[in-house]
Amino acid sequence: MLSAVVAGAPAGAAPSTGRLVNPIAQVQNLLVSQEREAQFDTPAMLAAVAKSTAQYQVERAKIDSGRHPNPNTCTTIVLCLPDPRLANWADEGGIVDPVLYTARSGATLSGHIWATKAGPATRPAILFINGSIIGYEQGWWYIAQALARAGFVVMTFDVQGEGMSDQFGQAPDQLEGAFAGTPALGLSQQLGGSGIPFFEGGEDSLDFLLSTPDHPYVPVPSFTSGTSHAAKQTARVEAGLDPAYDPLWSMIDPTEVGVSGHSYGAEATSWLTQSDPRVKAGVAMDTLCLPASPVPTEVVGLLTSPTNATGLFGLPRDCFGAPPGPPPAITKPVLGLSSDYLLFPEPYVVAPDPEAKNQASLTYSQDGVDSGEIIVRGGTHYEYGDVPTGLFPASKRGIDMATWYTVAWFQKYLQHDPAADALLLTKRWQDDGDGAKVDPAHNANDYSYLYNSRLDITRADGGTFDCESLATGCAGQTTASTDGGPADYSYLSVDTGN
Repeated sequence: MLSAVVAGAPAGAAPSTGRLVNPIAQVQNLLVSQEREAQFDTPAMLAAVAKSTAQYQVERAKIDSGRHPNPNTCTTIVLCLPDPRLANWADEGGIVDPVLYTARSGATLSGHIWATKAGPATRPAILFINGSIIGYEQGWWYIAQALARAGFVVMTFDVQGEGMSDQFGQAPDQLEGAFAGTPALGLSQQLGGSGIPFFEGGEDSLDFLLSTPDHPYVPVPSFTSGTSHAAKQTARVEAGLDPAYDPLWSMIDPTEVGVSGHSYGAEATSWLTQSDPRVKAGVAMDTLCLPASPVPTEVVGLLTSPTNATGLFGLPRDCFGAPPGPPPAITKPVLGLSSDYLLFPEPYVVAPDPEAKNQASLTYSQDGVDSGEIIVRGGTHYEYGDVPTGLFPASKRGIDMATWYTVAWFQKYLQHDPAADALLLTKRWQDDGDGAKVDPAHNANDYSYLYNSRLDITRADGGTFDCESLATGCAGQTTASTDGGPADYSYLSVDTGN
């Protein structure tokens, strides 16, 4: 019997499918998701978060009478908590411009455009699409700031029904995209189950990001009724409430555009990167999916995901909630990021298929397109948002891994920097001293041992790198001392310039 138990050797290859998982190793893995809570559970941090949250609610109270964000999850479930450590961006060499614009549904969307004062005259542009249910944009300001530090112009926004954006559209499209991506409404295309706020809202936001004085932003007709809400946009611009175009337009190179997103935003990222000719590359945070037809709803996708036979461990291979129509062909590189667990850590009794979370990425490789899937050991769906509270389980280092790989991916495919290969090929996350300090078993390997993390790319020199188990490592990788990055890396040190 003992020979049938998988030790779950964290530094080794993923255990074979169906074998029993060592319960001690699994308990240690479950405890990883409590690591992030420790950094927020101090009197000073709790006080700072309370102050930043109060300031956020004051800003909500100042919105003009033409905007109607309530009710949404920032007021009915959990107050949206901005990270106070990221509040000094404008004082640390950063530019951030708030923007408002009209979605195709007639809803007013709220966002921000990020850049640094120093840097090239023109830069690649990246749109970030947040997820559903407590998916307010402040939770992803960390990645916007990190990308801006790396030489990109970045746009974040609240999808319809989240944060500061309107909950409802304008007549006759009041319900188009309402209740953004709420699973209970997942069988209703009009009530958000179709992912309208993420797919169509993502397209609208790309249109705004790339708008200029010569081509001001004009919303396209609505998805459900075909109504144009351009008159609302014009009226708000004339009233001085909305800008007519991206205020940082002159800094953008429109030939180098990327998309990233989390959760439902990752679904939209996977689809839009392939469907929108303006987009050159993407990073999908939990996680990369395949454009497919017929398109499953979120509910159907979760019920049929191969990772969820004994629980709720992951998202499906095929993109759910996408617009109807033929799926776009896979031609452009997208990186996936995911974790051992989904919403909350639940124990594995038997080892899962180690390739179960790689199905989309493997298909990209089969189609000859660069891709990968980085899977955080002990991590959850909440790894990829910076929500300063212990309410949502997450590891300490998962968010740093996500930032590292996202920035490096776009440096390679949008900036075309040859040095990005060394960043992507690094072994630093296999031997992470900072992770080991807080790990319950003092394990320095941040990659999952239940699932294989992989990377299959074309190097700048024309060669290829294909590693199907980053946890164990492959020939040709760099180390922390040779990858070109800092010895001690964290998103917070990057964002704050420390």
